[in-house]
Amino acid sequence: MMKHTMRNNRWLVGRPLAEPRLRLFCFAHAGGSATDFMPWQAQAAPHVEVCGIQLPGRGARWSEEPRMAMPVLVETIAHVIASHAEIPFALFGHSLGAILAFEVARYCQSRGLPAPVRLLVSGSSAPCHFGGHQWHALADDELIEVLKQLNGTPAEFLEHKELMQLVLPMLRADFELVSSYAYREGARLDMPITALAGTADEHVQLDTLSGWEGETHGAYDQHQFAGGHFFIRERSDEVLACVMGKLGF
Repeated sequence: MMKHTMRNNRWLVGRPLAEPRLRLFCFAHAGGSATDFMPWQAQAAPHVEVCGIQLPGRGARWSEEPRMAMPVLVETIAHVIASHAEIPFALFGHSLGAILAFEVARYCQSRGLPAPVRLLVSGSSAPCHFGGHQWHALADDELIEVLKQLNGTPAEFLEHKELMQLVLPMLRADFELVSSYAYREGARLDMPITALAGTADEHVQLDTLSGWEGETHGAYDQHQFAGGHFFIRERSDEVLACVMGKLGF
């Protein structure tokens, strides 16, 4: 059933497995895409199905309006995931994706929907420390300079003015989610949380990373990898090995 529904659901991108034992739903960083995680499938454990969450305004959803309020986004994704919960699943998110994954896990638990067996958050301070900047309101040139500093977008891509004019609306929509995020205290999650960070990430400090521990009644652990904010690209093999280990594969 998953093979059919994934290919016909605009929110999901992945290569369905014949007999998966666990499904890993992945949330990309601001400006990222579900396809960022597709290389993981080839390296993941044989029975772990990697499934990227595709937000509007990118990939096959390029023509859709990218702006979407966080509560609506979370509710929609939670129900999409719940409809694919015939096997255990986990959530992984990087940067903005970590906050989205957290809010989806929180929504699932509070509404009695199937909940993830583990939440893995990467490149993000704990929700109570997240957000603050107003990058979405910057002029185009200023926003491009920010992207250069984050070092997550190829230089040749940033220098292609026509292409940037096409993708800037999507980037602004994502950064607006970051700036408008308002953490709300609530019940702790029941599932364990694993937090990952880069040793040279200027946007995530150890004290703000460790705040994730306060979001769960379950086990908590955190791991650092050599690299900056996009250490998951620089150390992809190590990161994926850590993720698979935490999922028991």
